[in-house]
Amino acid sequence: MKIDILTLFPSMFGGPFDTSMLKKAKDNKLVEIEIHNLRDWAEDKHKTVDDRPFGGGKGMVLRVDIVHKAISALKSKGEEKTILLSPQGKVFSQEKARELASIDHLILVAGHYEGFDERIVENFIDEEISIGDYILTGGEIPTMVLVDSIVRLIPGVLEEEATTHESFSRGDDKNNKLLDFPSYTRPEKYLGTSVPKVLLTGNHKEIEIWRKEKALEKTKKVRPELVKSE
Repeated sequence: MKIDILTLFPSMFGGPFDTSMLKKAKDNKLVEIEIHNLRDWAEDKHKTVDDRPFGGGKGMVLRVDIVHKAISALKSKGEEKTILLSPQGKVFSQEKARELASIDHLILVAGHYEGFDERIVENFIDEEISIGDYILTGGEIPTMVLVDSIVRLIPGVLEEEATTHESFSRGDDKNNKLLDFPSYTRPEKYLGTSVPKVLLTGNHKEIEIWRKEKALEKTKKVRPELVKSE
């Protein structure tokens, strides 16, 4: 997989992309991630990429011509998708992460300042994605969230079981999206609390039943909207 990222602040991506699972995926040639400075496509000596909004208002708006040139330069002839990280986009989900993990080439555009010229969205973006109903100073952190969630789903990055038995990937017979079940490890007893006895029996059938029950119980308590009503 190839991931190209357009941003005004390339230095923000150094730490998160050079450690842990993302570094392993890059070292093993499972993903190629390139960070591009949007100012590289500016034409004036000041590397200007934004301007005042028509109609007045506060803030600056990223220019359509600059962003279009940058996206065009990164386009390839294979299967690809161009995504704008934006508060106006559809909220990101595990299903969307799995969908994007199957695409050969992603171009991720991290917004900043007041916003984008709308012609960028109308003509050069395949999809707008938001990571939640709140506002950040820019699209860099949301871009990191997308990359992390997508790369871990690429075959070979993690063991398959690690991504199939986790929150939002688990379900019951009603296709509810369940949170993960509780996990325990040593010590068996600590400060008067003990590991549930069923986990010590070695009875895998009973353990699986217990885990499903606890996953459903926690989901109903914490995220009831994920569970279909009777």
